[in-house]
This record gives sequence, C-alpha cells and structure tokens, in this order.
Amino acid sequence: MQLAEKQRIRAMYGISEKQFKNYVKTAIRQKGDKGDFLLGKLEGRLDNIVFRLGWAKSRKSARQLVNHGHILINQRKVDIPSCQIKTGDQIKIKEGSKKLGPFQELKTTLKKYKTLSWLNLDKENLIGQVVAQPKMEEVGKIGKIEMIIEFYSR
Repeated sequence: MQLAEKQRIRAMYGISEKQFKNYVKTAIRQKGDKGDFLLGKLEGRLDNIVFRLGWAKSRKSARQLVNHGHILINQRKVDIPSCQIKTGDQIKIKEGSKKLGPFQELKTTLKKYKTLSWLNLDKENLIGQVVAQPKMEEVGKIGKIEMIIEFYSR
C-alpha cells in the first residue's frame, strides 16, 4: 500500500524516482511535521506553481512551458521545472510569450479561476506570487503522505 501511494503521488507530480527520494530524505531529516515539509517541496516546484496559477491545464503542460523558457522568476528566465520557489518570489510570463498559443485566451479563462490562498495572482497582468508556504489543508488531500514517509524510513 505504501509503494502504491508513493507511485501515485510521484506520477501525479510527474517527477523521477531519484528526485522524489531526495525530497523524502530531506523531509525525514527535518524537525517538525515531515509531511508538511514534503508537501512544501512538491508544491514549491516551478512547474507545479505554473499549474496552480491556472496558466497550464496540467502539470505536464506546465513543465513544458517552463522548459521552453516562457516563465520568469523575479525578472529572470528560468527553464528548470524542478526549481524551488520561495515565499515572496514573483512569477510571470515573458512578454514575448504572451502572444503565443497557450497564453492567448488565458485572461478570459482566468476570470473564473480561483487560486489557492498561498498564491497571489494578478489576472490582468499575469503575475503570480507565492505569499506563504502551502499547508495540507489548503492544497487538499493529495494522498497519504505519512505512508510515504514510513516507506522511506525503513
């Protein structure tokens, strides 16, 4: 059951076994709630934040947008989907990219979109900002994180 849960969450975020193992190992070493720390690592990835801001329909397409260099963090182009975003970082779409296919109708689709409380989104200028660390209650039930911690603690 622990293995199945680990594989399900790993597939949901679209990350490799090695990356996931590293996230869990650093979470285990932390003091405090290990589940919240692991969730923060998974949710703090740039590709996930692009997805959570509503700029992509899936994490896979968000990863592709980041890989192709359409996203800026604090005015710098970043093309690494696993880049960890810190509280206060500003994420936006490159000006030249706003004219491209995936972003053309973004302003109309975002009018109905509600972001999570730990993210701030300027829907008119397409600028997002991380305002807090994600908590388990805010993200929703993604799975049994404690089972994954147990799996790697052996």
